[in-house]
Amino acid sequence: MIDERRFRKGRVTLVGILNLTPDSFSDGGRFVGAAGRVDAAAAVEAGRALVRDGADVLDVGGESTRPGAAEVSVAEEIRRTAPVLEALAKATDVPLSIDTRKLRVAEAAFDAGATVLNDVSGLRHDPRLAALAAERGATLILGHLRGEPATMQRAPRFDDVVAEVTAELGASVSRAREAGVPDARIVVDPGIGFGKTLEHNLALLAGLGRIRAALGLPVLVGSSRKSFLGRLAGGGAPADRGIATQAADAIAVFQGADALRVHDVAAAARTAKVALALRQAREAGEGGA
Repeated sequence: MIDERRFRKGRVTLVGILNLTPDSFSDGGRFVGAAGRVDAAAAVEAGRALVRDGADVLDVGGESTRPGAAEVSVAEEIRRTAPVLEALAKATDVPLSIDTRKLRVAEAAFDAGATVLNDVSGLRHDPRLAALAAERGATLILGHLRGEPATMQRAPRFDDVVAEVTAELGASVSRAREAGVPDARIVVDPGIGFGKTLEHNLALLAGLGRIRAALGLPVLVGSSRKSFLGRLAGGGAPADRGIATQAADAIAVFQGADALRVHDVAAAARTAKVALALRQAREAGEGGA
């Protein structure tokens, strides 16, 4: 079962990002040296810092899924992630998530101590991940993505992005249920920035309430430092998009997000408290109307 403190409606779960890649859009290379070796000690300390800042879950990834990113071999992805997950499992007491689309990588991660699987493809890349999550009793985060990261930003098109993303996430949820994953261990993610234009991202953030109501499951949002925020806020490097990220996260929570996937956990914690209080005040007012 999902830990009652996490991925539950009525609170905001904070998922701290820990990328063990040389090419992620925001923090690529932070823990990977010129020879491609991961500095596991530095990564574990960074994970502990995220927990101190308030992270409820740590999401560890060994393959960049930024637009245009090339696919990494299974062996390399395992080499980057499994030792760090094993060390984090000993150093922290929060659930560990593996951000992967690949069966063997997920298997190695679960063996190393992960209990959450974050599949940005929503089981489109490898449907067998659903059965693995069911077998291991893992929480399954189902993202929305058409195509592959290398090509996803080539003229993405939707007629009604909220309705279509909701329907396609619903199909992913059905696959997970059929494989034996109970609703209590399913979270959905509309895939902000994954094969979406600026306008698509804005529509999804504004329409989160519709997605949440239609699917009846916790919704995770990952807008942190993404390029559409840079376009809206006047450019700048990913690390300069902190205020824009907080604005997007506040709107997401107000509109119904149950979890945020973020780089800056401390800022997200403050943002989420205010936005959740406002959402609850709105809901109380609607209930009394």
